[in-house]
Amino acid sequence: MRLLLVEDDNHVAAALSAVLARHGFDVTHARSGEEALQALVPGGEGFGVVLLDLGLPDQDGYEVCGKIRKRTSTPVIMVTARSDVRSRIHGLNLGADDYVVKPYDTGELLARIHAVSRRNVQEEATVSTETELRLGSVRIELPTRQVSVNGAAVQLTRKEFDLLALLAQRPGVVFRREQIISEVWRTSWEGTGRTLEVHVASLRAKLRMPALIETVRGVGYRLVAPTA
Repeated sequence: MRLLLVEDDNHVAAALSAVLARHGFDVTHARSGEEALQALVPGGEGFGVVLLDLGLPDQDGYEVCGKIRKRTSTPVIMVTARSDVRSRIHGLNLGADDYVVKPYDTGELLARIHAVSRRNVQEEATVSTETELRLGSVRIELPTRQVSVNGAAVQLTRKEFDLLALLAQRPGVVFRREQIISEVWRTSWEGTGRTLEVHVASLRAKLRMPALIETVRGVGYRLVAPTA
């Protein structure tokens, strides 16, 4: 798999590139936001994953993520020292597929890279027999992966859409955390649990319907169908 590593620290990049190469990745190193965007021009080399460090010298990492998402659907994993939920939600809102908080374990990073890349491949290969789900004012169009509330479009990331579509298929039914992680992230890795919580919080905020997704303590989540 080709991987674009966006990291301004050459020593960190060299060490990480060596680890990734040992695990079969073909790494291209971009030292700035501008280099990353140039590497992702339409018709250029295709990448399976973009690993984006937010501490870049020329542009804000969040801004770079937003620009990347406008150019390509390639999965983006943010690498950040900011561990607060608000920062993570902001990154997901801009189109990041996942995040890793520094300092991170190499095994965790590899697991997340494989998880987002597997999911991306399966999304491209999957054709749904259903076309639309309606839940009160919420409309979910599966073929186009579009969501609207009261007719107003709501921009969701890939994982946010997958999570909402999964819960919406069976309103009122409790989905276990393990089941959601398996279906949406295609992994059984326990470290994905925190990512799930962030995605749920982001969905509640974007849809402006905090009660739509109910937390069932100790079990998982369920979608409570709105009445209007």
